[in-house]
Amino acid sequence: MAKTKVEAEPDQPDEQLDRAIEELRGVLREEEKRPDGALYSGANSSIIMTIPVDVQIILGSTEMPVSELMALQKGSTVALNRRIGEPVDVVVNGRRIARGEITVLESDPTRFGIRLTEIIAATKSA
Repeated sequence: MAKTKVEAEPDQPDEQLDRAIEELRGVLREEEKRPDGALYSGANSSIIMTIPVDVQIILGSTEMPVSELMALQKGSTVALNRRIGEPVDVVVNGRRIARGEITVLESDPTRFGIRLTEIIAATKSA
């Protein structure tokens, strides 16, 4: 049996992620409209909220020939494509979702974190 356009699986990982995000948003909107107002109380949303995701903070990147890479030693410095003070990228499961600035944690000054300054709007695939 031929699949309709709605039933067809997306070809690109970005399309799959967009579809999953939209489905999640739909579930959360339905939960918000419930009379008891319990946002994360439903069985489906509680399962979704426990799914682990890979979160990365990207300070910058560089490109170098293998010979330079092989010459790196302890104490070597690698110049990145970003300058001090420029925003860093927040990437979830390979997709940039936000930008932010590096900050020292007030609760633990030996650690740093990211203060979000921009949330990247999700783009809908055609």
